[in-house]
Formats: sequence, C-alpha cells, structure tokens
Amino acid sequence: MINYFKVDEWKIIEDGFDPQYNKIAESVCSLGNGRMGQRANFEEAYSGETLQGNYIAGVYYNDKTRVGWWKNGYPEYSSKVLNAANWIGIDVLIDGIQLDLAKCEVSKFRRELDMKGGYLKRTFQAKNSQGKVVEVESIRFCSMIDDEAGAIKYSITPLNFNGTITLTPFIDGDVKNEDANYDEKFWDEIKREYWENAGYIHLKTKKTGFDVISGMQFTIAQKGQQAKFSGQAINREKYIGTKVELQAQQGQAITLVKYAANLSSQNHKVEELAANLKATLTRISAKGFDTMLTEQAASWAEKWKHNDIVIEGDASAQQGIRFNIFQLNQTYTGEDARLNIGPKGFTGEKYGGVTYWDTEAYCVPFYLSTADQAVSRNLLLYRYKQLPQAYENAAMLGFGNGSALYPMVSIDGIECHNEWEITFEELHRNGAIAYAIYNYVRYTGDESYLTDYGLEVLLGIARFWSNRVSWSAAREKFVMLGITGPNEYENNVNNNWYSNTIATWCMQYAMEVLEKVKAADIGKYNALVTKLNFIEAEETAKFTHIIENMYYPYDEKLRIFLQQDGYLDKEQILVKDLPATDRPLNQKWSWDRILRSCFIKQADVLQGIYFFEDKYDIDTIRRNFDFYEPRTVHESSLSPCVHAILAAKLGDEARAYEFYLRTSRLDLDNYNNDTEDGCHTTSMAGTWMAVVEGFGGMRVKDGKLSFKPFLPGKWESFCFTITFRGVLLNVKVSKSGTYIKNLSASDISVLVHDNECVVKANSEAAI
Repeated sequence: MINYFKVDEWKIIEDGFDPQYNKIAESVCSLGNGRMGQRANFEEAYSGETLQGNYIAGVYYNDKTRVGWWKNGYPEYSSKVLNAANWIGIDVLIDGIQLDLAKCEVSKFRRELDMKGGYLKRTFQAKNSQGKVVEVESIRFCSMIDDEAGAIKYSITPLNFNGTITLTPFIDGDVKNEDANYDEKFWDEIKREYWENAGYIHLKTKKTGFDVISGMQFTIAQKGQQAKFSGQAINREKYIGTKVELQAQQGQAITLVKYAANLSSQNHKVEELAANLKATLTRISAKGFDTMLTEQAASWAEKWKHNDIVIEGDASAQQGIRFNIFQLNQTYTGEDARLNIGPKGFTGEKYGGVTYWDTEAYCVPFYLSTADQAVSRNLLLYRYKQLPQAYENAAMLGFGNGSALYPMVSIDGIECHNEWEITFEELHRNGAIAYAIYNYVRYTGDESYLTDYGLEVLLGIARFWSNRVSWSAAREKFVMLGITGPNEYENNVNNNWYSNTIATWCMQYAMEVLEKVKAADIGKYNALVTKLNFIEAEETAKFTHIIENMYYPYDEKLRIFLQQDGYLDKEQILVKDLPATDRPLNQKWSWDRILRSCFIKQADVLQGIYFFEDKYDIDTIRRNFDFYEPRTVHESSLSPCVHAILAAKLGDEARAYEFYLRTSRLDLDNYNNDTEDGCHTTSMAGTWMAVVEGFGGMRVKDGKLSFKPFLPGKWESFCFTITFRGVLLNVKVSKSGTYIKNLSASDISVLVHDNECVVKANSEAAI
C-alpha cells in the first residue's frame, strides 16, 4: 500500500474509505497522551475488519507463556499491556437500524489526523438499507493537559428524512487482547455505577491486580441548544451505557459531546478511584469541549516549538518526520520513571507494549535533544530500578557474582520472551543499556548520575560479559559462543562482531566510570563496592585481560569486520537480485531458508560502527557499509535510520535520502506490510536521528556540539531545534549556508565542519 494517505505537511488524511486498509488507518491515526492511548477505531459500530484498542500506560497482565517445547530458563509468563475498556463507543440507530459502515453505502469519507492541533477528525455520509442518508462529523482527542481524560464531539445530521435517531454512549470493559495466548479475558469487574448522564466501570486485572476505573459523562445538543432528554440506563456486566431517543429533522444536526476518563491504581488509592473519577469528569465537562480543544492545540504548539523539524521543498519528507515526532510525543512524556516506550506505543498490541533495547539505542537520543533532561534520565532510572531482576535473569542463565542481564522483553524487569535464540542469546541488549548511560552523560554532562546510579548498572553488565565469554585455546583468544546479534536472521552463531565489540566496550567503560566515581566521591565509591562485593584489583584485571585478548572476526581479503564466524560460507546474493515476490522474506520464506541465507534483517556490523564511529577511519566505514548494505533487506523498522546516518557520513546523498524516506514513511506507506498491527513507534526516533545526526551531522565531541550538515538535493532547506545542556538552539541548513540561532540566555561554542563558532545568547550565527 503506497500513497494511500494524502500528502500534507501537518495532517494525515484518508480521503475515501477502503475497508481493506481500515486497520492500517486505525494504526496510523492513533491518539495518545503518554498516560493512555487509543487506536483510530470508529465511535459507532463497525462489523468489518478492525482491531479495537484502548491502552492505559503501565497497566499489564502476565499472560501464561505458550511454547511448543519448554526449555529450562524460559519465563513462566509473557507480560503485555492490556486492551482496556472501550471509552469512545457511541451506538447509533437510524429509525431502529444500526449505523455500521460495513453495511452502508459510504461517501465523502475523510479521516484526518491533525498533528498541529493534536486531534482526530472524521466525516462521512452513509446511506443505510432503507435509503436514509446521514452525515456524521466526529472530533476526538486524548488530552495532553488532563492526561487521564479524553473527549469526543459527535454530530449526526439526517440529510433526506425526518425520523428517530437513537444514540447510546457507552463504556465497554468486556474486551480482550487479540494476542491473548489462551483466548483469556484479563479483567474482572469490581463495580459499576450509573447516574443521570454519566457512569463508570471499575475493573481489576487478574494476577497483576491493577485497578482501573473508566467513566463517561455526556451532553446532547439539538438546534444549537442543550437538549433535554430522558435516557434509559443500560447496565450489564462490564458495560454501562445510556440509550437516548431523539426526534431528528432533516438538515438539523444532533451533537453529542462525550467526556471520558481512565484512572488507575498506579496513580490513585483504590478507595479514592471513584471519587477522583467523578471529580475529573466534573472538572473537564465544566471546561467544555471547545476549551479543552483549545488547550490541546496550545499544548501541542509548545511541543512543536521545541522539537519540530521543518523541511522546505519536499512535502512527503516533511509529513513523514512530523508524523514520527507526533507519535513519539503522544507515547511518552517522561513524567513517570515507571513507564517506558513499547515498540508499538499506543497503536496496537504486537510486541505486548513491552520494553526492548530500542528505547536505549534509538529513543534516548531523541529525548535527550528534544525534552527536559529529566525525561531521558527517567528512561535510565527505569532500568536502574529493575537491576535486581537483571541479577535474577543472569542467575537463571547460570551467572552469579553480581552479573546483570537485562531482559530482551519486559515490563517489570523479568524476562518474558520465550524464543530461545532471543531470550538466551540476543545479549547485545545489555550493551545498548550501557551505551545509553554513556550517551546521556556525554550529552548532558550529568556525571552525578554515574555516582548515584550508573556505575552500579555498568558493573553488573561488565560482570555479565566477563562471565559470558569463553577462552579458546585454539585461537588463544576470548570468544563469544552461541550468540545472536541484531541481525535476527542469524541465530546461535559464534563471535558476532557487534556483540564481541560492545562487550569489551562495556567492560572498558565500566572501568573508566569506576575511576571517575572514585575521584568524585570516595565515600560513595567505597559504599558501592562494599554493597556489590566488588574486588577492584581482581575484577578490573579480569576485564582488562579479556579486552586485550578478545577475538574479532575479520576478513583480510575484503578488509571488513565479519558479522560472525562463517558468514562468508553463505552464498553471497545481493538483495537487488531477489525477486520482488520473495519480499518480505519473513512472510515468504521458511525460517530454515532465511537462516541459511546471507540476508541481513537490520544493521548489525553497521550498528556497531554507528555507535563507535570515532574508532574507525572513513575508508573502513565505507568498506563495511558497501559490503553489508546490499545484503540487508531492512525488514526491521530499526534498520533504515542507521543506514541513513552512515550514508550521510559517507557523503552518499542518494542512499541517505532513500533510507530517510523509508524510515520516515515506514508506516504511512506500509513498507513492511505490517502497519495494521500498529505503528513502529520506537523506530520513529530513528527517523529523527536520520535528519539530525544524518543530514545535520550532529555529534557530541569533547563536551561540545559538532555539526557537519549537508542539504539533500530535493530540499530547499531544513531546520531542527534541540536543547543541549540547557541551551536551546535552532539549526537551519539551506542552499546559502548553515545558520544557528541561540534561543537562550547563555553563549555556546559549537563546531561546524570542525571549525569552532561561538553563538552568542539570543542571537544568530551564519556559517
């Protein structure tokens, strides 16, 4: 599906309704506010293909693991964010016939995600089986100001008849996850209550015991005035609704405004949930829909002021980057260190809404530059608080002595991924967490984090790597056996270059931080090594011995780092020579065939070169890029952005632009044929990186920002806004040069193409 959505710089527009693309549009037009989120489902009933989805951040269930062959060390459960009560529902009857777009003749359909204002608008006309035509307009949003609330304005107008229109706004908690392993429903009802034009359902998750109360309050207007009505309460298990019959006249709109709220026991005492819900509904309904919508626009305007990227001359590229930034801001606000970023955000159930290494490798750079320092710090604290579980995970694999292995997939710190080649072998996730600490300190200068939290995590990770390597008498080197790198189309290999590289880097960095902490606060240092039973001389000697004697696969003839031992034994076929009918491989080929092929799912060697580019000269980077990229199918959403950044560094404008467009429009154009499951939220941060680190060439060198920008040929200019150590900068790259505007009260020194430039406070420098 290419070019289904209209190109618009500030909107995602579905012009005309095609049921086969409905689930894709539901994903793309999803809404959220960091505390809750919701797919772009219809308010009225729809019997066609749909994935109903409402999600509450941090509320999850431990679904019993389902595997064909249980292996020692497998997790007993698979944590997943739950499909929560449907708060958007409004059943509509037209003279007794249900409004259902799967059973109507639909015209003038338009679904529009307004990224500037932060709302979803839908309009259509529908003719039912009796020939009666109605026009509907709905606007809804998840409030960024009242982050436990949302609102809907739903207007319906009869176009060719007078008759009875029945509206039933409802809350439905009788829902289940599409990905439930045993088709189980995960909610129990505690209580439901109805009063006048409002009500709520109090639900509780099985096993995990989260209480969530979802409620609504509504008004109806007719002929421009509030209508008096007598509603019929509908009360059944896990459901409350109000049935209202109204006499409709041709050409006159009936407008229902529905206010809703979702409160959880994460943020409220259980005994206060009902009272707090009622207070929330009273407060937001008193404001009114229009005021809430105005507040929403103002909140988004402030966000765009700090993280917008403006591209002139390429509307498709502009729409792509704004869409990615919009979804990231809807998903995570950084106000709660208990929350993290699932690969699908609030847009679908795939991957269970859990945390992967995506957060540390891709999302941290975005939030470092576009949000307050506390936001990215909270992402690191999320992992620090789960360090005890990381010790347990390592112990399950047989590693003690303070070794820490962070899970591949988790919400609460316990591994809940049950594919052995991932759970037990894709260990590079540990390295991404260590790298995020390094990245945070490098960018912010906040070395106090190392003393208070970071060193403890780094030592646990370093200890794990030091225990996971093996000594090869044949090579007289340390090796890493039975490993899976970022390229998941290779499993259970020996000496994945990236894993070996990041393992030794983690040990080296841990030792560097040891010295920093010792120098900064000897008291905290002594307390920590006592707490961890860390014997410095003995353990650092072990780290050093491994670092100095690690084996890294390398091919002397091609002068490239080998992805792993034996990679060149595979038949070397390039992606360009694959028939189009074979793509994507993961949907067309057997797993056996994939594993025997040379094809690469995502950046692997190139991921390491991206992280540690300062260690390699430009010729080394180019040789490895030119070898591995033609063999990469980019069937992971995380792949194109890394390739875009490296292509930009190499001055390969054509490929840099190609990869940027692919990553920025991955979901809009459904490149990987999987957007219906939800958007690729974590990789969206990589899209931002492709512009800022790719075309902008932004790096941090010796505590200073460095830029090596270039302008893609199709663009007139591009500009981005970033915050660096409290200084807000706007960087514009155009055909006439580079311009850096300092929007803060402090001077800042930056490097542009290695030349130092001081940008004075509240002024602009042309370079």
